[in-house]
Amino acid sequence: MTDRRLWSYKEIAAHIKVQPDTVRSYRKHGLLPPPDHVEGGKPFWYADTVRAWVASRPGNRGRRDDEARDHPAP
Repeated sequence: MTDRRLWSYKEIAAHIKVQPDTVRSYRKHGLLPPPDHVEGGKPFWYADTVRAWVASRPGNRGRRDDEARDHPAP
């Protein structure tokens, strides 16, 4: 099942627990995948695109949030 909901900077930020400006900075520095859709000059990503990006980010070795908190990376 695919999740085709479109997420803005705000939804991405909430998902990865950062501020929307941080997500904007990720895009500016080429760390975010290209948007799946642009409407009125505003970028949007499918939820599945964001989840795949999060899973492939350096430092995210498939650990759950509570594991990462209890055992931070060195």
